[in-house]
Amino acid sequence: MEAKKMNLPRGPENLCFDKDEFMKPDFDVDHFVSDCRKRVQLEELREDLELYYKLLKTAMVELINKDYADFVNLSTNLVGMDKALNQLAVPLGQLREEVMMCVLRLIHVIQSVEKIEKILHSQGTKELSSLEGNSPLLTGQVLERIATEFNQLQFHAVQSKGMSLLDKVRPRIAGITAMLQQSLEGLLLEGLHTSNVDIIRHCLRTYATIDKTQDAEALVGQVLVKPYIDEVIVEQYVQSHPNGLQAMYNRLLEFVPHHCRLLREVTGGAISSEKADIVPGYDFLVNSVWPEIVHGLEEKLPSLFNPGNPDVFHEKYTTSMDFVRKFERQCGTQASVKRLRSHPSYHNFNNKWNLPVYFQIRFREIAGALEEALSDTLEEAPAGSSYCLLATHMVWQSLLKCWSDQMFLPLLAHRLWKLSLQILSRYSVFIGEVSVRPVSCENTKESKKSVPVGRKESSVSLNPSEDQGNGSSPESQPLPSISSTQLVHVAADLDKLQDQIPDILEMIKPKLEMIGFKNVSCIAGALEDSKTSLSTCVPTLNNRIIQDLSESSFAYLKSALEVPRLYRRTNKEVPTKASPYVDSALKPFYRLQNEYKDILKQPMIHQWLEGALSESTQKYYETVSDVLSSVKKMEESLKRLKQARKTAASNPVGTNGGMSDDNKIRLQLALDVEYFGEQIRKMGLETSSIKSFSALTDLVLNAKDQATAEQS
Repeated sequence: MEAKKMNLPRGPENLCFDKDEFMKPDFDVDHFVSDCRKRVQLEELREDLELYYKLLKTAMVELINKDYADFVNLSTNLVGMDKALNQLAVPLGQLREEVMMCVLRLIHVIQSVEKIEKILHSQGTKELSSLEGNSPLLTGQVLERIATEFNQLQFHAVQSKGMSLLDKVRPRIAGITAMLQQSLEGLLLEGLHTSNVDIIRHCLRTYATIDKTQDAEALVGQVLVKPYIDEVIVEQYVQSHPNGLQAMYNRLLEFVPHHCRLLREVTGGAISSEKADIVPGYDFLVNSVWPEIVHGLEEKLPSLFNPGNPDVFHEKYTTSMDFVRKFERQCGTQASVKRLRSHPSYHNFNNKWNLPVYFQIRFREIAGALEEALSDTLEEAPAGSSYCLLATHMVWQSLLKCWSDQMFLPLLAHRLWKLSLQILSRYSVFIGEVSVRPVSCENTKESKKSVPVGRKESSVSLNPSEDQGNGSSPESQPLPSISSTQLVHVAADLDKLQDQIPDILEMIKPKLEMIGFKNVSCIAGALEDSKTSLSTCVPTLNNRIIQDLSESSFAYLKSALEVPRLYRRTNKEVPTKASPYVDSALKPFYRLQNEYKDILKQPMIHQWLEGALSESTQKYYETVSDVLSSVKKMEESLKRLKQARKTAASNPVGTNGGMSDDNKIRLQLALDVEYFGEQIRKMGLETSSIKSFSALTDLVLNAKDQATAEQS
């Protein structure tokens, strides 16, 4: 075999023989020479052989030279070989022990098999090959003896895995296993059907001995639980009865006390179980009953998990979770509940409920209705609402709906909390957009502009000013206008919603306690941030309303410019009361106090009145000042003209009391301002807090003194 592995050196191509012929095991010289003579003469053969011989000698010398160092160092390399051999003694000894151990395990396997077979034969069984047939069931005590030995057999068989001898006895082990399982199953069923506690205890103890508790639990699930589940879970019954789902769950809960009583007593799952007699290691509720229930619901009631109808889905989910909680209470111990919650079928059941899809449907419902309400028309809230506008009403209703019992689900608490903050944030943006919209004119003498299509016209007018929407560029779409009444309603709703934000926390607290969330301060802080965000819109709204009120009032107060026209060359009597325009100018303030007192806080009304009166009074002061200045100029002009013409025809003195037209004007303005101040005080305001009112009063008092002095 070694010669075949050698490689001969190559010779010239014109050799008359093949060098590989020499390496054949059946090489024969005579046959070789005879074969070569057929091709060449002997002389030529001799020359070729001599040539190849020289090549072989050269190759041999090169081979010796190549390994020369190894030949020389051979003796040197053998030094210390005895120590190396001694070092091999320890691992070889360990190897010997391992081999002996494996042999002993195999011996134990054979002994256990033979012992079990002997027990079986002593019970009247036939040859081992008949174990797979319909042999009679073994008694509980015999099974316990076999189980003890079988446990040893299994242990040694596992340790001997991979050995060829084990494969030879494996059919015998399989036969023993089949007989043991067949007998255990039959005995357990017999004990369950006859309610024999002793048989059940012997059987379960045997299952535990051979580490087959799962087989016993699976058998109970298939034979005892599944038929009951198939009878109870009927989709037609659930759908045809109003409370069909609840009734079905009630019947499922009845299974444990009615059909699992003996099993729970034997395994320690019942209160009446005696610790001395229990067989530990079993949990039939978790491993037998619950998986079959889940499987039955998934297979026979697939519509249970359909989230298409959110109201129906919510009802089914809450009813199902209530059933789960009641089933957990039947487990008896916290350890059993913990095993139930970690069971794969428990997770499968929870994962079947597509809560994200349910939330998305609810989200679209709430967001769609809210966005529809947050429209440009600013519709009024429905009757009975505590808010003025539909938009704010829908915001509050959306928050209530998020945390209502008809929508809330504990596992969606985080999503609903986020949605609540989004609703408040969206309303804050909406208020910011509304607060910058132009105010439309309503029922005034200066403008008869109609209310935009879809918007309700209010009977209350706060702003008769000119339209503010004509200044927009042609490239940009003008903002939709808002009426004065709507502007007040927005402010009232915003104030009320801010006051009700703490109510949101009280509404959420019970739901958070339900899921074990205790960081209420975090929730309160977030709501406070939302309230702060809403409050940032208040100054702008206040300024808009104050401006609107001021413009509404000054639209009439500027009628003071018409007073001179009423008295010059008209021969009117000396004025004794205020002009009608003053009452007209005060109407927006009266309306604010009277018509909005039920929806606005008094401090807010007071703030608006004070601000609007300050602005309108400042403009009124400037107007009156201009009128008095022009009167004075006219008066001086007439005096100069009189002196120039020296004629009585130019005398401006009237025929009714001798007061000049100019002084009548002064007196009328003084009466107007005095009446204006009186009405301000009747509103509950101090004139000292009204900007420019003191200067206005001083101005007209001087004019009045001048007029009365002339008359006297």
